[in-house]
Amino acid sequence: MRQTGENVVRIEAEALRELADRIAGPMADAFNRAVELLHSCRGRVVVAGMGKSGIVAHKIAATLSSTGTPALFLHLAEAVHGDLGMVVAGDVVVALSCSGETEEILTLLATIKRLQVPLISMTCDQLYSGSKLSTLAAAAEVALDCSVDKEACSLGLAPTTSTTAMLALGDALAVALSEKRGFKEEDFANLHPGGKLGKRLARIETLMHTGDAVPRVTPQTKMSDVIYEMSRKKLGVTTVVEGDKLVGIISDGDLRRLLERRGKEVLDLKAGECMTRDPKTIAPGEFATTALALMEKTKITSLVVVDGNMKLQGLVHLHDLWGTEMV
Repeated sequence: MRQTGENVVRIEAEALRELADRIAGPMADAFNRAVELLHSCRGRVVVAGMGKSGIVAHKIAATLSSTGTPALFLHLAEAVHGDLGMVVAGDVVVALSCSGETEEILTLLATIKRLQVPLISMTCDQLYSGSKLSTLAAAAEVALDCSVDKEACSLGLAPTTSTTAMLALGDALAVALSEKRGFKEEDFANLHPGGKLGKRLARIETLMHTGDAVPRVTPQTKMSDVIYEMSRKKLGVTTVVEGDKLVGIISDGDLRRLLERRGKEVLDLKAGECMTRDPKTIAPGEFATTALALMEKTKITSLVVVDGNMKLQGLVHLHDLWGTEMV
C-alpha cells in the first residue's frame, strides 16, 4: 500500500513538472493572454465545471476571490436549468473539462457566445502535439493545456493526475493575476477577517490598549508616582508624554537597573531623568505579526503605538497578541 501511495504522488509530481515546463515554454503566450483577459474583466470570473472538474473549479473560484479577483462557481448541470443567468456581459468564463466534450458545457457554448463573454478553456487536449482540438478548446478565446501522460489511478480511469494539473494551473493563474493587480498583504487581510488567518492579520489598532488604560506620566512626575502608575495599569511599563506627544518610556526592567545602580535615591528622581528617550514604537495600522517580529527582535514585551507625529495612540503588550494564536 505504501508503494502504491508513493507511486501516485510521483506520477502527479511528474505531471506538474511537465505542466510547469509547458507554462515556461509552448504555453507561455496562452498563459499570459489568459492572465490579461482575466485582468481586464469588468465583471466576475465565472469558473465552470462538472464532476471532479467541477470540484476543482469551485476551489479555483474561491482562490481567485480570496486573492482580489471577484469570482463565482457555476455548476454546469444547474446552469442548464436556470443558473446560467449568473453569467452576464462583462464576465469571463473559465471552463474546466478533461475531455473538452462535456455535454453540459457544449450545450451552453451558444449562449456564452451570444452574450459575447470571453471563454478560457482548461482541458486535457494535447494542444501542442498537432492533434485535433476538442470542441471546448476550439471554441475558447484562450485554450490552456492540462494534458497528462496518465492518471495515477491503478485502473487509469479515475480523475487524479488530470485534476491535480487543473488545480495547479488554476492556482498559477490566480497568483499571477494577484501579482498583476498589485494585491498586497493588507488587501489579503481585508478579505480574511475571520478564523486563525484573520487573527494573524489583525491590525494593532484592534488589539492595543487605549484611553485611560494606557499608563502615562509626564517628565516631571516623581518616580514614586511613576511606580504607582505602572502598578495600577499592570502593563509593566509607562509612557512619558508631554501633552499627547510621546517623549520616552519607563519599563520594569528600567526600574530594576536603576535601583541596582542608585538604590533608594531613585525615588527622588523624576520620570524625565530615568526614561528611555527613543523607545520602540509602532503605527496603529500595522499588523500584529509586525509587532510580534519587532518584540522578538528587540526582546521587549510592550510597544507604544503612535501616529506619524509621535502622538500617543495606545500601547500593545505581548499578552495582547496571545489571542492571535501567534504566541
